[in-house]
Amino acid sequence: MVCSSSLLFSASYNMLIPELPAYLSSLGGAKYIGLIIALFTLTAGISRPFSGRITDTVGRVPVMVFGALVCVLCGMLYPVLNTVVGFLLLRLLHGFSTGFKPTATSAYVADITPQRSWGEAIGMQSLFYSTGMAVGPAVGSFIKMNYSYNTLFYLSSACAFLSMLIILNMKETLEPKKKFTWKLLKITRRDIIAIEVLPAALVTFLCYVSYGVMLTLIPDWTTNLGIANKGLFFIVFTISSLIIRFIGGKASDKYGRTVVITLGLIVLAIAVIVIGMATSYVLFIVGAILYGIGMGGLTPSLNAWTIDMSKAEARGKAMATMYIALEAGIGIGALFSGWYYQTTIERIPNAFYASSIIAIIGLVYMLRKISVTKNNIHK
Repeated sequence: MVCSSSLLFSASYNMLIPELPAYLSSLGGAKYIGLIIALFTLTAGISRPFSGRITDTVGRVPVMVFGALVCVLCGMLYPVLNTVVGFLLLRLLHGFSTGFKPTATSAYVADITPQRSWGEAIGMQSLFYSTGMAVGPAVGSFIKMNYSYNTLFYLSSACAFLSMLIILNMKETLEPKKKFTWKLLKITRRDIIAIEVLPAALVTFLCYVSYGVMLTLIPDWTTNLGIANKGLFFIVFTISSLIIRFIGGKASDKYGRTVVITLGLIVLAIAVIVIGMATSYVLFIVGAILYGIGMGGLTPSLNAWTIDMSKAEARGKAMATMYIALEAGIGIGALFSGWYYQTTIERIPNAFYASSIIAIIGLVYMLRKISVTKNNIHK
């Protein structure tokens, strides 16, 4: 049930991504393309401390329901608020969906899974989430090409509604739990960041800068290469990551999180360079496959590493911390790549190369961490 809900939720907002740059341009907001992802991730990041605290007090299920409900409402409102200002406000509101649901979902998975299998379980849940990421853009582009933007928005809302229905039938795992009060929204500095999981959060941030760049620039880069379906990259990238996500999570249980994360960063850095160098359909697809392999190994391993370092009573806060880093990486990657791009196609490869350098910084950090760990074991 968790996996099915994750698939539908992921598909609901990912099906919009390939078509939103052109939609915003049609409203007269071409110069704000970089804000499409940046605004979404801004509110997602801001909401994480709140979602983490409510997940640890009120329960996992209510937080997941709220996240899905936001997607339902936004899908219905895009056709109504059809101005540049209205669109940008909706992107801010839409971000609350991923600020809440994934935080509670990760905590829920950890609750119902033996500790020795956290990597495998999160890999399985991540596989379904990624399937939504693959199916969503493909369906979204198909709907837009054959029907209309409004049909696309309503379908997005319908998927989120189905995701919410599944969650409503799930049993709560948090015990003991409290009733929601407005006082729970009063956040202190201690509620924002789980210090114990900062290593995983840092690497997550460095990984996901490239994803923010992809979300912002891939639609136009796809068009530049003469490929009609703007969702093709996301289809190939996600399909290539599906099996790897499951294998990667299981491998991290067996061989250790740091080993799998390090290998994932190497593949990720190479993939982004290949995508930037793409001048043909074939090279573009190779880059998408490599990017899927890299992210497929990284995502479940980083999630499991975060849970490993978290405190049992503060699992929601720990996952919120990791997701704050994730959203910050996506947001910064989207904002700066959109600002640098300014609809000048020749600049796109440079943005990809810059995100590769950032991934390499993460690789250096992990290699140093492995070295320190080995030295401590030796001593």
